[in-house]
Amino acid sequence: MKKSQLWAGILSPPIALGGIGAAILINRSWWRLTNNAISDLGKVGLPHSWVMNVPLFISAVLAIYYVMGLFKEVKNPVSKLGIGVFILGLAFLAGIAVFPEGTEPHYHVSWGFFLAGSVGFLIAGASLWLEGRGRFGAFTVLLFTAEVLLARWAFKTFSGVAIAEFTGIFAMIIWHYALLWGKFLKK
Repeated sequence: MKKSQLWAGILSPPIALGGIGAAILINRSWWRLTNNAISDLGKVGLPHSWVMNVPLFISAVLAIYYVMGLFKEVKNPVSKLGIGVFILGLAFLAGIAVFPEGTEPHYHVSWGFFLAGSVGFLIAGASLWLEGRGRFGAFTVLLFTAEVLLARWAFKTFSGVAIAEFTGIFAMIIWHYALLWGKFLKK
């Protein structure tokens, strides 16, 4: 993997989270973690929607660049399938920025990001079990299970979906950095 791809993988999550965090600060007068969706921060007609949408798009492009390098690193066809599904999830992340809340495709690209991203990391991570990385495979399955259980609880408990969304986002980020560290950075 190219060094630039590793850097893209390292920088992508903080760029997205920075944009989301800045948008939360700007819109703190009305936005609530328990009552809203993250997408409310980038919706059509909001004066500063670009504060979240531009970093999401940049993050998605960087992440796709990184994951394309990861795709070349794995040999197992099941891992390649999982990484391909994860790339699809990242394309949907870019779609969230391009089709913000208030546009017809937004609902579909948003669900596409969470479903493809999560299922992609599950397939890719669990298949590493087949390559002899049983601990990482088990970690992946446990992380995915925790994500699903916590997101279901959040959907039932709160009127907004932001907590469920953050659960999915942080599960993907944790998996991403664990893989990045274990495969490329740990010496």
